[in-house]
Amino acid sequence: MIYILAFLWVFGILVLSHELGHFLVAKLTGVKVLKFSVGFGSKLIGKKVGETEYQISAFPLGGYVKLFGFNPEEKIVEKERKKAFRYQPIRKRMPIIVAGSLSNFILGILLFSIVYSVGTREIAPVVGEVIKGSPAQEAGIRPGDVILKMNDTEIAKWLDIPSIVHESEGRTLQLVLKRGVETITTRVTPRAATVKNIFNQEIKTYQLGISASDQFVRYSEPIPEAIGKSFYRSWFIAKVTVISIVKMIQRAVPAEENVGGPYTIGKMAGQVAQVGFIELVRLTAVLSISIGLINLFPIPILDGGYLLLLAVEGIRRKPLSKKQIQVIQFIGYLIIMLLISFVLYIEFKRELFPDFIKFFQQITK
Repeated sequence: MIYILAFLWVFGILVLSHELGHFLVAKLTGVKVLKFSVGFGSKLIGKKVGETEYQISAFPLGGYVKLFGFNPEEKIVEKERKKAFRYQPIRKRMPIIVAGSLSNFILGILLFSIVYSVGTREIAPVVGEVIKGSPAQEAGIRPGDVILKMNDTEIAKWLDIPSIVHESEGRTLQLVLKRGVETITTRVTPRAATVKNIFNQEIKTYQLGISASDQFVRYSEPIPEAIGKSFYRSWFIAKVTVISIVKMIQRAVPAEENVGGPYTIGKMAGQVAQVGFIELVRLTAVLSISIGLINLFPIPILDGGYLLLLAVEGIRRKPLSKKQIQVIQFIGYLIIMLLISFVLYIEFKRELFPDFIKFFQQITK
């Protein structure tokens, strides 16, 4: 049950945020909104308020805002043109389209700010294992030692350590450790090593030869620092999203290990929700930034595809014909359907197929 609730939370918040962005900017620019729907397909519940019908639909994987005059086939009389989307100047239509992704970015930054200010579950700076013959062993570091300081930097969580070690470039570091009731000071010289990063690229770094324990700590930041960190984290997520997609296209990173769809997101949401609600909020923030960015890709039927059409219209100083738009949208639908099919295939192969094989083996014993 927790998996279903977590999945609905994540998708509900992401869709609501994205469509709310389109909705609000459309209203502010004077464009009539006919329908605001969370989900696709048949209407489950709904209510019309003013000129807009608000509804929840049966298929929860998405949502939409229906703008008056968005469909080029829609007939519009002269007196209604001032509220029709397609009769608005580009300077009004473009913000409406961008607003969906912008809303996702704002949501991601807001959620990250909440996460960092409330506090996150982080790995404690406690040594779990010391590798034999490593710089840490030579410096007398032992399993169970709590790392309090590295040079003049206080260590609050394990993730504070790698960056300091890497930036040392092999220069000797002074460590302050807590061992039982004792406070110990020692010096250790990081050793150069070659490792693979998240993009499967070999990079040079420096290591002490220690690993983390299985202890955790609750870590929070003052609100100003939390907000600043949320901007940095959002930028990092956006950068990693773009680089990951480029690497998958280049086949430098296997798509089978890095592509995820509804099933994968639902599984992740359920697992994270079991750790704690604040961790689910953090996952929602990550997905909000990634989905907001992906929506800006110049693929027809995505927001980015429509922005591209608006750019072409601006250069030509006239809109594309209905037939041209239909052809471009058809190509967009084909691309999206191929991508969805690919993602579902990857998910079945990676997630569902192994479970099916196990189940089949059990019933045929």
